[in-house]
Formats: sequence, structure tokens, C-alpha cells
Amino acid sequence: MIMKSLSQQCRMMLLVIFISILLAGFVPFSFASPVIRRFQFNVEWKKVTRLCHTKQLLTVNGQYPGPTIAVHEGDTVEIKVNNCINENTTIHWHGVKQLRTGWADGPAYITQCPIRTGESYTYKFSVIDQRGTLWWHAHYSWQRASVHGAFIIYPRMPYPFSTFPIEAGIPLIFGEWWNGDVEEVENEMLRSGGGPNNSDAYTINGLPGPLYPCSSTDTFISTVERGKTYLLRVINGALNDELFFAIANHTLTVVEIDAAYTKPFNTTAIMIAPGQTTTLLLNTDQIQIPDHSSEFLFPMAITPYVTSNFPFNNSTSIGFLRYKSRKMNKLKRQKKFPSNQIPENLPDMKDTAFATAFSSKLRSLNSSLYPCNVPKTVHKRVFVTISLNLQNCPSGKTCKGLNGKRFFASMNNQSFIRPDSSILESHYRKIDTNSYSTDFPEKPIRFFYYTGVNPLSRNMNTEFGTKLLAVPYGTNLEIVFQGTNFLSVENHPIHVHGHNFFVVGRGFGNFNVGKDPANYNLVDPPERNTVAVPRGGWAAIRIKADNPGVWFIHCHLEEHTSWGLAMGLIVRNGAGDSKSLLPPPDDLPLC
Repeated sequence: MIMKSLSQQCRMMLLVIFISILLAGFVPFSFASPVIRRFQFNVEWKKVTRLCHTKQLLTVNGQYPGPTIAVHEGDTVEIKVNNCINENTTIHWHGVKQLRTGWADGPAYITQCPIRTGESYTYKFSVIDQRGTLWWHAHYSWQRASVHGAFIIYPRMPYPFSTFPIEAGIPLIFGEWWNGDVEEVENEMLRSGGGPNNSDAYTINGLPGPLYPCSSTDTFISTVERGKTYLLRVINGALNDELFFAIANHTLTVVEIDAAYTKPFNTTAIMIAPGQTTTLLLNTDQIQIPDHSSEFLFPMAITPYVTSNFPFNNSTSIGFLRYKSRKMNKLKRQKKFPSNQIPENLPDMKDTAFATAFSSKLRSLNSSLYPCNVPKTVHKRVFVTISLNLQNCPSGKTCKGLNGKRFFASMNNQSFIRPDSSILESHYRKIDTNSYSTDFPEKPIRFFYYTGVNPLSRNMNTEFGTKLLAVPYGTNLEIVFQGTNFLSVENHPIHVHGHNFFVVGRGFGNFNVGKDPANYNLVDPPERNTVAVPRGGWAAIRIKADNPGVWFIHCHLEEHTSWGLAMGLIVRNGAGDSKSLLPPPDDLPLC
């Protein structure tokens, strides 16, 4: 499994890695001129132990989670990725717009062929008109379960949400841990046609916390000073779960989502979907120690937001906020931390009311410096149903899906199949190929009561292919994502590559084209790259399609993407070089 010679070659270049560690200590903002920031990633195996289980874990530079990338707004970024393992890989810079640099976006077979064993690829792009918390992760198979890290863009101007000093940011990356091999979990799911095995634990910065077996020492603890304000950079890197997050006895202030400033508001907890980021202000203002806590510790916790009838991991991961104290030396000698302290302000796992109320409070800042440029008019409207599907089991085989069938997923009854070559390269070189087509249906095959249908009374088969939606440069595009009750109503986090968008409307039940647009927010809707389509409902987004290239649109629940819940968007070149895709780099991987 481990390629020793390759690993040795990669380790010879580890000096470059320390650049990323140094950059993590950037000042909050800088008026300095943009520069080129260079990093090096070695994708390699490392032996890691959690929950009393030791296994080879896929990592970057031997770190889990991976190293933080820290740059300033306007910088050019070059990240050389060396594949030191015996399987393919790619890296996606989640939320980076990749203006005219789709070659650096990362999803396998969409914008590039994978990086093969022993080979390298340098992702080159500029961070333009973006600032805040994003992240990076592998975009091949389910590798992102452990291959992920924070991507922080420091602004050129002071933060608009605070006139007082802010301490260094604290990245909080939420994830999932499987005792077994994650690749085998995916492979077994695809072989059997059933659902995947649930994870064995949730993690905060790679650590499960003391509620799990053998994990008292594998607990995340962040030490803070009383009377300070900290920036929490929250990232949901989980494969298959929306999550609630809260800190006992503390109020959080939301100031940014998906690297876009928001109107600040206070909350006791947040809901965050896979792929999303949320930046929070934390005031360490507690004086009286909570009765249910150790003297210097305040528990923080994550638990799933459950919207599906499918089996799920119903556990909770906790870490701790530790206030500095004269007695800290005594605390440091303790080997056991409190194990029964879930914050009282952590929502219940099925608290859809809280999730809905939280999402409804999100608004773009819409200031003179940071205006909300939501398209007021629309050139094209597309209506997309999001469905889980059942397909008959192939003759002679046994399938583990519902009623002995196979699970799939689709958009407008199209289950997406990735080709064996790069769609972007075929598009750029105008290669005549049947590996994809540009006839993605702009509405469902037939209309029905999407969220109230009895799934067992209908044909739940899907069609398979690689169909993309193609639009001219500059198109004001509206997409309504409509959930369905095929198999289960569920919250679906839909991620759009290459563009931010504005969530102009959300609701439950069927979208009503005659009534719902009248209630759109066209003043200060939240700007995002990943939208959580409500359970049994819909979400309307508007995009200014001004980034030429091929862009993946997919559910960020990894099992759903594997089942085909995805589509592609082609934005054609505009007039002139400044509105056209840049040529491919010389080291672009080959299929």
C-alpha cells in the first residue's frame, strides 16, 4: 500500500513545507503589494491511531488535518502537489473562484485528469476579490475524508465587523473518522448498491474527544485568555453529515460565510453543511465557572443535523475551550478531561426549526466597500429536481438497496457519470467527443408533487450520462434546486465550482413559480458557494456566469455524489482575452 521509494523522494523536499507553517501566523490584514505564495503538498500515507484503531491514513505532508494555506487577498498562489501514493489523486481549492484558471480547480475528470502515481502537478491561481475562510480537499474518490485543510485569505483592508483588536484566528475543521479503510467503504457501497457504513466518530481538528473509546487524550483543546475576542474559522469537512456546533456558556457572532462578509448577528449555535465555512467572533467573557464543567474548561461540541431516514452516526464529538489561569500547570498534568459535558445550547439532532431560523438570519453585508452584486434580472432560469433513486439489481447479482435494488441519485433524473478524460480539456481544445453533451434538461421530465409523492408508487429509475448545461459568458443564471421525496426528504448541500452565488429564496414544499419569486431577497441575500437545500423544500440561487470554463455542480454529501447527484456548467468564452479561459499549463496531468 505504501510506496517507500516514492515517500523518500517526497520527504527530500520537506523544507518547503515549513513555509505554510510560517504563513499561518500572518497579520490579520496587510496593505502590502500582492506576492507569489508557494507551497508544497506531498500526498502520502501515515500511520494514525484513533479509537484504539491504528491504520494507514492518507495525508498531506503527514498531517491530519492537512497544513493551513494562508495568503493575502490578491496574491498569486502556486501549490506543487506530489503524488507519493500508489493511486490517483487531485486537490480542490474549495470556494476559490479560479477566475480564468479552471485548470487549477481540481475535480477529477471535470477540469483535469488525476495526478498519477509518482507524478506532480502545480496548481497556479490568483485570489481575486475574496477574503476570509475557505478550505482545500482531495477531489478524487472519498480521499477528502482525511486529505483536507484550511485555506485562509487575509484581507487588504481591516475587518469591517470589528473596531477592537481581534486575536489570532482559530481554525476548527469538523470531520469524520472510520476505523476501517474509507476507500473500501466507498467501494463496498458501489459494489452492493446499498448505503455506506457510517463513520465511527466525528472529529474536531482530527480529534474525536472523550465521549468515544480510547479518546480522552485525543481531544481538541484551544487555550484562550479571558477578555479577548477571537476569530473562529469553522469548516465542515465531514463527508456525509450536516452538523450543529456550540460552545457552552458562550454566544457566537456570525460575521462571514464561505469567505463573504455578512451582517453580524449573535447566535447560541450554528448549523453548517458539508463544504460550508462560517467565521465567528468569540468573546471570552466568562467569569463564573459553569457548574457542570471543570474549573477552566468550557466544552464545545458538534452533533449531526439529521434530515434523512437513512441510518446515521448519532454520536457527539466534544473539545474544550480552556481559559488561561495560574492553575494551568496543574491542569496540564491531568490525564483525564470531563467526558460527560455536552453544551446545553447544542441543538437537538432533528431540530429543523433551529436550522431554518439560523439560515434565515444570514444576509450579505451589502456595504459601500462590500456591495451585494446580486443579479436583479435573469437571462436563463433552470429548475432542477434533486432525487435519490432506485435501480433494478443486475441479473444474477444481490443488491443491498431498498427492496433488493441499487441506490442512485440524480438531477432532473440524470445520474452523472464522470468520463475517463478531462471535460475541460475536451472543451478547450474543441475535441469532438461523445464523452459528454451539452443538453442537460433545464426542467424535470414531468411535474408532480415533488415533496409529497409516495416513492413506492412511482418509477424511481434514473437515466445515466454526462450532460452539462452551457451558457454564454455573462449570463445571469437562476437555478431553483427542488428537493423530492424519492426514498427520503433530506437536506442537500449543493456546491457550485468556479462561482459564488446568491441565495435569493428558500422554502418548504414545492416551489411555486407564480408566487415564490415575489418574495425573493434581491437586496442583501447571502453570498455562498454551497447552499443547503432545505429538507423537503427548495432553494433559488442566482449566478453571474462570468468565469469561462467547465464547472462541477454537485451535492457535497459524498455518498450522493458517488451515486450521481451532480451536473456540469460550461461558461463559454466572452469577447477578448480577459473574458476567456487561460491556456492549460505545461504540466497538466494526462489521462
